[in-house]
Amino acid sequence: MELTYTKTGNYLIPDLVMDPQPDGEIGVWGWRRKRFLKEHRKGTYNALLMNDTLTQHLIDTNEAALDMMETLVKQMAKAEGVTEALKRRDQMAWVGAMNNIRNRADEIVRAELIEV
Repeated sequence: MELTYTKTGNYLIPDLVMDPQPDGEIGVWGWRRKRFLKEHRKGTYNALLMNDTLTQHLIDTNEAALDMMETLVKQMAKAEGVTEALKRRDQMAWVGAMNNIRNRADEIVRAELIEV
């Protein structure tokens, strides 16, 4: 590996170029995964960081978690009869049921994707 330098005043500054970063959004699930890795899986976190694959791992985790959440919420709502008809008939019951479903789906995603 050969470095080139640019002279600025009395200083030689290395011509460093950052590797291209992956496109995508880390999102809330990616940030949760990052925090979990930093606190509980330091070796894995450092390996991903040093291999320059951490960002892509977090983006992939976020996408997988969002897909899983969407699927789980739809499946649970269908299984429990939480429909648009219920929403029209009793909005408060629908909101309560959907919040319950989302919270349970959140716990499942956290346990299966984030904290492993």
